[in-house]
Amino acid sequence: MSLNRTELQDAARKAFGENGLAPDAATSWRNLTDLGWFMLTVPEHQGGLGMGPEALAIIHYELGRAIVPGPAIAHMLGVSAFAKTGRSDLLSRALAGELTSCNLCGALEADKVSQLLFVSDDQISICPSPIFTQVSIWDETRRLFDVRLGDSVDILASGADAKAIGASLRSELLLMIAADSLGGADAILNMTIDYLKTRRQFDRPLALFQALKHRVADLKIALSAAEALLWSRADGTATLAEMGALKALATSTYKTIAEEAIQLHGGIGLTQEYPCHLFLKRAFLNSALGGDADHWEERAGRDALTKFTSH
Repeated sequence: MSLNRTELQDAARKAFGENGLAPDAATSWRNLTDLGWFMLTVPEHQGGLGMGPEALAIIHYELGRAIVPGPAIAHMLGVSAFAKTGRSDLLSRALAGELTSCNLCGALEADKVSQLLFVSDDQISICPSPIFTQVSIWDETRRLFDVRLGDSVDILASGADAKAIGASLRSELLLMIAADSLGGADAILNMTIDYLKTRRQFDRPLALFQALKHRVADLKIALSAAEALLWSRADGTATLAEMGALKALATSTYKTIAEEAIQLHGGIGLTQEYPCHLFLKRAFLNSALGGDADHWEERAGRDALTKFTSH
């Protein structure tokens, strides 16, 4: 299937951007399944659409803009793992919307899954009956669990194969979180700009105050730089450390923009009734999922130092 970025983006925005922020989780999941988004990157010979990682980034950018709830990131990791390991039985069930979660991102919705994908350095396996404990988190659009394997597991890959597939899955996870973060950052920044255009002080829109214009311009520049890095690394060629650096930049940018947006909204931005807090909570959770900024910045620095000293 051939779709360019604009076409796929328009389709995703129409599907998820017209139902308001944090839409109903069950309805959103049906939309994801019915529209075939779970099969985006699955090879065509396995029943998928055969699109690359850029398509994955586009979809999650739009999911982040609308703060769509649920475990789409975890489920897509499961789909990718089943495709890479040739488990057509598990893949067909996942493409039909049967929920899979993954330990790499905190086992989202672990109590509702039919199987848990467990990825370690030397083994990738499925556990049909994981032992889980829900974790209390700030972001109410997601439900996070601590998990450990139960008594029986179905091993999908081990050894060198598991290591290679695991690295690929981690890279996809970082890409999806980065895209979700920048989609959310774009949405709340646009919301803030619209607010500044309509809110008036001293008979002038707030958008005309020079100090506020400079703050918003700085945020827009930071977002544009992070988006440029996202699309440049959505071609599947970046190393894991490079994807980690992307995730660190994207989530840090999201947090900064969400925090500034609340300040720029004034008192209303601090209320539960106004949606600013939804973005801020998602920003903080995204920062923690898959390794925080300190972890990935250190990893990227070590890799760069290794390359420098080897020449």
